[in-house]
Amino acid sequence: MKATEIERKFLVRNDGWRANAGPPNVLRQAYLCDRDQNSIRVRLIDGHSARLTIKIRRPGLAREEFEYAIPVDEARDLLLHAAGHVIEKTRYRVLHDGRSWDVDVFAGAYEGLTLAEIEMASEDEQPDLPQWLGREVTGKRRYSNRAMAAALCASPALRDAGG
Repeated sequence: MKATEIERKFLVRNDGWRANAGPPNVLRQAYLCDRDQNSIRVRLIDGHSARLTIKIRRPGLAREEFEYAIPVDEARDLLLHAAGHVIEKTRYRVLHDGRSWDVDVFAGAYEGLTLAEIEMASEDEQPDLPQWLGREVTGKRRYSNRAMAAALCASPALRDAGG
């Protein structure tokens, strides 16, 4: 399915988000191909479902995104062919001011890092920002899952709690 993804990303300052968090999903994801600004990602969700995603960069915050359900066994096999680390994180959907935020609590090599992102309908949209957010890291390459997967080790700077 083709979609356009427009999102903003932030470090998370504190656990204030937990009061409005939905049930968690444990994600394991890897990048199979990372070329220029385009990528192919496989994601295993709670070990029970899987998605293959192709992202194509466009100018600004927008990206074309093609996403497909794939068999779980195939996703497990594809994770073995990761171009870099397999990213491990727990994702929570958090409601704030009538909007849904994704809060990712990282494990493994990036344990201690928590990021929040919101998808928007347009680049001009100005969503109400919750108090538990830290500094915005939209467009900062080192906070992209792609860059983290490609890194050989976790940078202490990534573990900054968002001050």
